[in-house]
Amino acid sequence: MSVEHNEHNELQEALDKLKETGVRITPQRHAILEYLISSMSHPTADEIYKALEGKFPNMSVATVYNNLRVFREVNLVKELTYGDSSSRFDFITSHHYHIICKECGKIVDFHYPGLDEVEQFASHVSGFKISHHRLEIYGTCPDCAKNEAH
Repeated sequence: MSVEHNEHNELQEALDKLKETGVRITPQRHAILEYLISSMSHPTADEIYKALEGKFPNMSVATVYNNLRVFREVNLVKELTYGDSSSRFDFITSHHYHIICKECGKIVDFHYPGLDEVEQFASHVSGFKISHHRLEIYGTCPDCAKNEAH
């Protein structure tokens, strides 16, 4: 399956979910969702605003934040807060984990299906009712490593 086809499906499912929860789909919301799905960089609200301001000259950063909040409330988007840099936003797809660069803060997704059972195991050994888990791996991205080498 091509990446584009997959992105289209994800966008359609997200739009359907918004309709089901009674959220009006404005052109801005559509564009913000589309940008989040196609962007693999976990953008900040500012980056989303800058990417879309040409298309929506009367849209403000506040509009972007408000829409991201709406998406978060219906579980389409996750707010990632790492350290003191501004929040990054991640479109929620199937379980994936994050590798974070200690130097520049870049966040990259990776999938590791072997961890899907970790919640069942944790529940089994602890008796806890598990709601979710999060895994973060830290290191230096190739770009920063290249810069350090010079």
